[in-house]
Amino acid sequence: MQANLGIPDPHLQAVALELNKLLADEFVLYAKTRNYHWNVEGSNFMEMHKLYEGQYEQLDEIIDNVAERIRALGHYAEARLKDYTRLTNLEEQEYTTEQKAQLQNLLADHETIIKELRRMITLFADEHKDLGSSDFVTGLMQEHEKIAWFIRSYLK
Repeated sequence: MQANLGIPDPHLQAVALELNKLLADEFVLYAKTRNYHWNVEGSNFMEMHKLYEGQYEQLDEIIDNVAERIRALGHYAEARLKDYTRLTNLEEQEYTTEQKAQLQNLLADHETIIKELRRMITLFADEHKDLGSSDFVTGLMQEHEKIAWFIRSYLK
């Protein structure tokens, strides 16, 4: 059954596409964070291991919420690995066990997502008249800003 949300279907379709790109970014960031969780080394291994674990658990919840938002709009979540690699704005770097490089990579990805979310806030509200999705991505932006702040604190 088609969603009747008071938003024309072309607008819902455009929002769903943007959210699918976000879903891809979130999943790639999740995989990178998991990778660093498994492959971190150093004298503060346990602290970093737990930091990454908390972050990938938070990203897992974000991923689920983004996919469910897409479904609530009446569209399908593009959730195959080939979809993610096609849609993502993020790049995977070479493997590293060096904490500073890991943190810099994650920070850059969070900041890329923050910029995309900031763009989506006004795009969804102004162009597509979807205030619900605009509000949704505003909350996600705040979550990523907080994670980025934590990561920046480790890089000082």
